[in-house]
Amino acid sequence: MLELTNPGAEVFVPDDVGIDEALARTTHLAVGAHPDDIPIMALDGIGQCFGRHDQWFLGVTVTDGSGSPRGGRYGGYTDEQMRETRMLEEKQAARTGGYGAALLLDYSSKAVTDPSNADVAADLAAVIGCARPGVVYTHNPADKHDTHVAVVLRTVAAIRSLPLVGRPSALYGCEVWRDLDWMADEDKVIFDVTGHEALSASLLGAYDSQVGGGKRYDLAAAGRRLAHATFSNASTVDTARALIYAMDLTPLIVDDSLSVSAHLASHIEHMTCETVDRIERLRWPIHRR
Repeated sequence: MLELTNPGAEVFVPDDVGIDEALARTTHLAVGAHPDDIPIMALDGIGQCFGRHDQWFLGVTVTDGSGSPRGGRYGGYTDEQMRETRMLEEKQAARTGGYGAALLLDYSSKAVTDPSNADVAADLAAVIGCARPGVVYTHNPADKHDTHVAVVLRTVAAIRSLPLVGRPSALYGCEVWRDLDWMADEDKVIFDVTGHEALSASLLGAYDSQVGGGKRYDLAAAGRRLAHATFSNASTVDTARALIYAMDLTPLIVDDSLSVSAHLASHIEHMTCETVDRIERLRWPIHRR
């Protein structure tokens, strides 16, 4: 039976089956830092499970979203009002996306980014251990948001605490506050989410406190995916309309001795070498007298 740390933590099951059954049927799981992160970064998993009865998506939102920016009619909301609003929005997105369940862990960003706080990783280990998904999506370690990077680290720690036979077969670090276009092409994991544009718009439309409150994540996410599809290959016509890039973090849950920093550095070094090599190959030769 799943036990979570925070008194305010909640498991929401849109189709009202029992919590244990909802967790056990999970095939794809996403760990997002804030309400609305999951539809931006894990549309691949949501789309694969949407309308299916043999594949189910589980969304885990780590923070309560109380510190989010606010404007318009939400401009005067207190942090507690934002927390309540954003939790309701997350549940609406779960209904819209046909999630098997949504878990709201209700942590503050301060708690998540505190390296001495072991509760977040323990809760994630409990969830992943119960759900036993084949695929996990989370943020990427090159993201520029501290809470997002902390969630990556806690997710890796959680999975590493599980026995090898209980770990997912794949872990992907996805785009939110920094895209992954900078990676060398052969290092990118590419999710083609063409055909899920309407689903994405409906999912992000659930977060009115953000979209209507001054952050057009719906337009920005769609624009980035279209840009990836157009600029992914200069020599062919477009065959996709929406691509999401991810970093393969699976090596981190296969080899516990591999650090997150070293894994990220290897991707940065690869891109550096590719770029410098191209310049050296194409530069005008210098003739000395």
